[in-house]
Amino acid sequence: MNLDAVRAALPPHASDLSLNLGSVLTVQGAPGLTERQIWSVALATGIAARNATFARRIEGLARAHLDDAHVAAARAAAAIMGMNNIYYRFLHLVEDPEYRTLPARLRMNVIGRPGIDRLDFELLSLAVSAVNGCGACIVSHERKLREHGVAREAIQSAVRIAATVHAVAGVLEYEEAGEVPAAAA
Repeated sequence: MNLDAVRAALPPHASDLSLNLGSVLTVQGAPGLTERQIWSVALATGIAARNATFARRIEGLARAHLDDAHVAAARAAAAIMGMNNIYYRFLHLVEDPEYRTLPARLRMNVIGRPGIDRLDFELLSLAVSAVNGCGACIVSHERKLREHGVAREAIQSAVRIAATVHAVAGVLEYEEAGEVPAAAA
């Protein structure tokens, strides 16, 4: 399956998503990102969007642009941030500051050794955190990227990819579920 086939599977009410998907997954449509970063973000956020069929399609498309290390890192970012986003969102939202003094006691080794450039992994972690809605993680990863000279435009591009991929995954999941049976009279 190619990207045009994914876009064609979107219903008419999601035509903006089709246009955006065709744009954000290009170097011209994602200023500041390399092709490898674009497809790594797309894969990590596709997995985070929790539509397995769509995530597998994105992975198939991404493999033309990524080596095995970047595919593994995208999967790892979706996995570790799936855990971290829940935990740190809890710490952020709970009204008892004592929880922040307790050790997390959660393994996060992949963050220290992601198998790809650490800033690229930070970018994936930021994008997945945006999908998962963890403000604390978004702030942390954005700050680290900015401290290491990553431009706001590149960060915005990664989040635009995340937003588009997430929305497409949701629409396709709904469409794949089929028609709702009419209520019995």
